[in-house]
Amino acid sequence: MVEIKFLEKSFGRLKVLRGVDLIIRKGSLTAILGPNASGKTTIIKSILGLVIPDKGEIIVDGIPVRRNWNYRNTIGYMPQIARFPENLTIRELISMLKDIRGSNGSADGLLDLFELQPALNQSLRNLSGGTRQKVNAVMALMFDAPLLIMDEPTSGLDPVSLIKLKEYIVKERENGKTILLTTHIMGLVEELADEIVFLLEGKIYFQGSVQQLLSRYREERVERAIAKMMEQNLLNKD
Repeated sequence: MVEIKFLEKSFGRLKVLRGVDLIIRKGSLTAILGPNASGKTTIIKSILGLVIPDKGEIIVDGIPVRRNWNYRNTIGYMPQIARFPENLTIRELISMLKDIRGSNGSADGLLDLFELQPALNQSLRNLSGGTRQKVNAVMALMFDAPLLIMDEPTSGLDPVSLIKLKEYIVKERENGKTILLTTHIMGLVEELADEIVFLLEGKIYFQGSVQQLLSRYREERVERAIAKMMEQNLLNKD
């Protein structure tokens, strides 16, 4: 379980998070949604320890994370855009990551799943965007981490690979993994999410299930419910 208590973060005069309180339940899939600059990435980076909040606390499995970096060994992270050393091959990248994490991991099944075995000796600089994203998925999933954080995981994937990743995510949740993801694909949210968190200007405007969101705004699709939520917020500001 991940518990976030009154998280605040500013970058200069720009206040990005404004007292965010959030519980990500163990074994659930939580989708954090919101427009650009709403604070989604800052929350993720705060959980990962890449951003230090100005105020508030983050607790992972009952342990506060501040000045305690060991918890990051329990996280598999799939960034939206992966930056790999361009001169390495896929095989060398896997070996390097195992050395860094001090763990053997297991990439073979994932390499088979995403049909990457024939490309293992190719340099990363020569890979297409979609293939790089499949490598990105392997890096995030190969260590069997109990907490998965996935930032726009389907970006750039072909339809077949998207389906494979989606099915893998479902299997991981069924195996008890806690999954946090951001996405702009509302069909993915409707299909996978146990809970939706909608951020706007650094505040949570909705937290609940897909059905609760649809019921509150009397809509049949998530994208329409979110559009109505944002429209009402703009009207309230005027």
